[in-house]
Amino acid sequence: MTKLSKNLQAFLYNWPAKVLSLVFAVLVYAFIQYTTLGARVVTIPISVSLPAQFEAQSLVPTSVEVSIRGNEDIIYLIDPNYIRATVDFSAVKQEGIATAPVILVYDEQVFDSAEIALLANPTQYRILFGVGSGT
Repeated sequence: MTKLSKNLQAFLYNWPAKVLSLVFAVLVYAFIQYTTLGARVVTIPISVSLPAQFEAQSLVPTSVEVSIRGNEDIIYLIDPNYIRATVDFSAVKQEGIATAPVILVYDEQVFDSAEIALLANPTQYRILFGVGSGT
């Protein structure tokens, strides 16, 4: 059998303690990264597109809550005026309840590079539509 090199012997010597130390270091790093993540909730106005041939019989939303998640040092620097929310009901073709998702419009390149996530609450709206009164 060949004798292992001095460097390899030094590396393999007491290897369980070295592996355990590495795992512990990764866990500490992950814990620190997780604890610095924060969430901020802001309310922004919502733009609603309604169909021309129908009239909304239920309340039309005027605002939506947006959760901004990311590094606590960065999320409070974000100006909510740079985030727009829209809901498009213009494709409704019949009377009844229609559902449409809330679409958030923002500069994705800036938010993605800072690892910031946005989530609308609620993620969709439902509106009851009926035939207009026809004045």
